[in-house]
This record gives sequence, structure tokens and C-alpha cells, in this order.
Amino acid sequence: MKKRLKINGIIMFVATVILAAFPGFFYRRFTPGFMDSALEIFGLAFILLGQLFRVSSRGFKSENSKNGFGLVENGPYSLVRNPMYLGIILIGFGVVLILFQLWVVVIFLCFFAARYIILIYKEEKKLALLFHEQYTAYCQKVPQRVFPSINAFFNRDIHEYMPLKFTWIKKEAGSIITVLALVALVESFEDLRNGGLRVYLSELAYLAIVFLLFLFLMVHLINITNKFNGADKSKDNS
Repeated sequence: MKKRLKINGIIMFVATVILAAFPGFFYRRFTPGFMDSALEIFGLAFILLGQLFRVSSRGFKSENSKNGFGLVENGPYSLVRNPMYLGIILIGFGVVLILFQLWVVVIFLCFFAARYIILIYKEEKKLALLFHEQYTAYCQKVPQRVFPSINAFFNRDIHEYMPLKFTWIKKEAGSIITVLALVALVESFEDLRNGGLRVYLSELAYLAIVFLLFLFLMVHLINITNKFNGADKSKDNS
């Protein structure tokens, strides 16, 4: 894990240096209007959704993997086999929509593929050795590695593949706040510099509405998760 964090830190540092050196080439030019506001709204929505996937996946795995000796097949892992990586992709795509020109998403996906595809195959090999036929059956039941099928995503209740607990959010609060703060800082600077205070406040109001909607979604998922956990405990006690 430390090696992985070190590599990710190096990648982030190199990316920051490149972006700082060529800002006009990568960053999206400010163009006031519907398109600019739409990109920011959808960008924030993708970032928040990606964060929820990461929090849900990590928290669910920590509570159900039996310290690495149990195969996790439910919750986010019933949607795709690598939901945490799906969360990273959603966050990255959201950042691109808000800050960068749209073609930068191709560079992001290339970086993601170069960084994580080998890791995914290594993890799959390890799981196959640990769980044998159980893992083979799981791969047949959930064939999607990272990107979910449309049917699986929309034809199921969201709480089935995105359970959520407040304690899970609390553990990831630092990374969530850091990402949102950095994106907000850069975007606020660009809006104020190019559009002025009026444009900035107008777009801030739209983004605040999106953020509030996700807060309601978080509360909803937490309540449903607690409700189902309480029902399961009642069945066990009876």
C-alpha cells in the first residue's frame, strides 16, 4: 500500500508540474453561458458520485472481507469487481469537465490504464489463488471489471450497490475535502478573473444546489443502510 501511495504521489506531482507549465494548453477557456455552467454542474456531480463509490466500496470491503480472508461479492462489488477504481474514474472525469478541455479526458484514461490495468490483473491473480472456484463463479456473476452495465446500474435500487455509513464517510473526509477544495479554488479563481463576481455567484448557486442534492442522497443511503443492517441483526437474534 505504501508503494502504491508513493507511485500515486509521484504521478500527481508530475501532472501538477506539467499543468503549471502549460496552463493555456490544458485548461478550459472561460466562456460564460449555458455550456460552461452545464460542464461545471455535471463535473461536480461526477466528482461527488465518484467519492460516494470510493467511500462505499472501501467501507463495505473493510467490514466484509474478514481481514482479507473473505471474498466480497455484495454491495458495490455486485455492480463491478473494482468499484474503487470506478470511483477514481468518475472523480477524474468530473475534474476534467470542470477545469480542463474535453480532450484531456483521453489523457486521463491513458494514465489510468497505464497505472491500474496491471494492478487489476495482479489482484485478480491473487484472488483466484485464494478463493479458487468461488472467485471463478463470482467473475461469471459480475463480469464487469470497472465499468458497470447499463442494466445493472439503472435497474437496481441504488442502496443495493452503494450502501453507506457515516463512519465510512468520516474516515475518507480528508481526501473528499481536499479534492473538492482544490477544484473549487482553481475554478473560483478562473470565474472571478474572467467572469467577475456576478458570474461567480450565479454558478456558485447552481453548484450549491447540486451539492445539497448529494447531501440528501448521502443521508438517504445512510438511513437505508442502517435500516437493513438493523433488520439483519433482528433476524440473527431471532
